[in-house]
Amino acid sequence: MKKQFAVIGLGRFGGSVCRELYRMGHEVLAIDRNEDKVNEFANVSTHSVVADTTDERVLISIGIRNFENVIVAIGDNIQSSILTTLLLKEMKVKNVWVKAQNHYHHKVLEKIGADRIIHPEYDMGVRIAQHLVSEKIIDYIELSDEYSIVELIATEKVANKSLIDLDIRAKYGCTILAIKRGESVNVSPFPDDLIYENDIIILIGPKRDLKRFEEEGI
Repeated sequence: MKKQFAVIGLGRFGGSVCRELYRMGHEVLAIDRNEDKVNEFANVSTHSVVADTTDERVLISIGIRNFENVIVAIGDNIQSSILTTLLLKEMKVKNVWVKAQNHYHHKVLEKIGADRIIHPEYDMGVRIAQHLVSEKIIDYIELSDEYSIVELIATEKVANKSLIDLDIRAKYGCTILAIKRGESVNVSPFPDDLIYENDIIILIGPKRDLKRFEEEGI
């Protein structure tokens, strides 16, 4: 289903978000103070506009209230990021995702009502570190201090066994969300579905239990 997004700040992170959303077929409004940046993204967005998003009148004039999803990716100006986020929430924008520069920026964004706070460098660092320490880990997403989602390569140890045979939830406290095999994805697999070697298993659970399964179970 096509959605509408506004991306404010077209630096490395915001630009990547803008390109990917547009590539996926969504409507994207690309916004930046820098005219050169805006021109650069004219062909990878539905609309692009030069705007100072710390000015409420400017936000109203570009129709930001029509967007349920706004990503604030302002990189080097924390004050602008905070003021923009505050205005968006005062204007009742439903989902405001904001890139945070540091812990203090994060705390302020929480207090003014940002719906999701993103730390791209930290998040990517965690995922790369997890991948480096284990050849079995394809991807890793930290959900909270306690829970994560992990993609693991199925080894010969679990090959040709069903989910009932493995009984991963009872033994390790983890839940299999999906099994990827080539281009196909089996979401919410049945208990008698088989796992084959080199399948990618997507699991959710407590970090310590996921680690235990990665070390012992697969």
